[in-house]
Amino acid sequence: MEAMPSDDLIIRAVRAHPLRTALPTVQHTSQGAWPQLEIAIVEVETASGRVGIGECLARRGAVGYARFIRDALAPRLLGRSAHDRRALWQDMRLVVTGRLGGMLVESIAGIDTALWDLAGQAAGQPIWRLLGGIGRPRVTAYASSINWADDAQVEAEIARALGQGFTQIKVKIGAPAERAIARVRHARRIAGDGVKLAADANWAYDADEAMRVGRVMCDLDYFWFEEPLPPDDLSGYARLRQHLPLRIAAGESDFTARGVEPQLRNGTFGLVQPDVARSGGISETFRIAELAALHGIAYAPHVGWSGGVCSAASVHLAAAAESFLTFECMVFDNPLRQELTTPVYGDVAGLKDGMLDVPTAPGLGVRLKPGALERFAIAE
Repeated sequence: MEAMPSDDLIIRAVRAHPLRTALPTVQHTSQGAWPQLEIAIVEVETASGRVGIGECLARRGAVGYARFIRDALAPRLLGRSAHDRRALWQDMRLVVTGRLGGMLVESIAGIDTALWDLAGQAAGQPIWRLLGGIGRPRVTAYASSINWADDAQVEAEIARALGQGFTQIKVKIGAPAERAIARVRHARRIAGDGVKLAADANWAYDADEAMRVGRVMCDLDYFWFEEPLPPDDLSGYARLRQHLPLRIAAGESDFTARGVEPQLRNGTFGLVQPDVARSGGISETFRIAELAALHGIAYAPHVGWSGGVCSAASVHLAAAAESFLTFECMVFDNPLRQELTTPVYGDVAGLKDGMLDVPTAPGLGVRLKPGALERFAIAE
């Protein structure tokens, strides 16, 4: 019998770091104001000394995520091969019984991305190539997001995005519907007809209100209408898809491919937006993107208010996914995105002709900046 090759990716340590930063400019959505952000960073170290990094979406309570990873998930990984990503994913899933989602899958996400980082380093290849990349050296990007704020701020933010070279821009909207209708009209006047506009409501409406706003967006030739309803209002989303000739975007609130598959199969969503720091890491997020391709649905990574590791991982997914449409390039300053890793990918500073470069170094292609974990650490 042929001997199995030696394994240089035996896991010897899993570390989780809760981080927080104040935002230079408070961000406003229909759900309220966000003056600060939190994430959890995961490091997986092997016996050979390699370290892979990942990120968990933990906007509040990052300390709890870090402790859960250390106490509940890490013991299941020690001494095992980082190559066995799917087996490790399934074993971590068994830590909590019941339906998959929430803190468990967001915690797995950080670990899974770190395992992919290790695999790319070991193979000497970027992650998008391990995924069977489709050959994109750069990815199209849109400006995200114009705040749900007063008209003067909105005008300034749209002008700035246009000046940065964006031809696709997303604006935040909310309740009441009358104000949202005025906002989407105002944004179109400012941006002009040659710019692709999208609007993100962050669950602000019921189906009837969303229909009112969406019909105006149709008349104004908007690119898509994002999360108009709460994510569990599936019948409401089906109504919108039936009556609005407008791409409905959602999926950032979904955790697994199994969870979002019905909406892809029946065409409820015209654009699916899983977040790699929430949707189980690169393994599960790419599965969602592949399902979208199978059903003819477009895919756009959700980046949102995450950090630099999530942003880099999202660029890899954008580069590899067959159904990729456009990349969410955040245009507000976020130290956890801009000052956590070196280099930085997926940030507006790297925008050229409305596009972003794809990493070429092995793994994620980024490392944590020296001292960054200590600088942003939340005291436990």
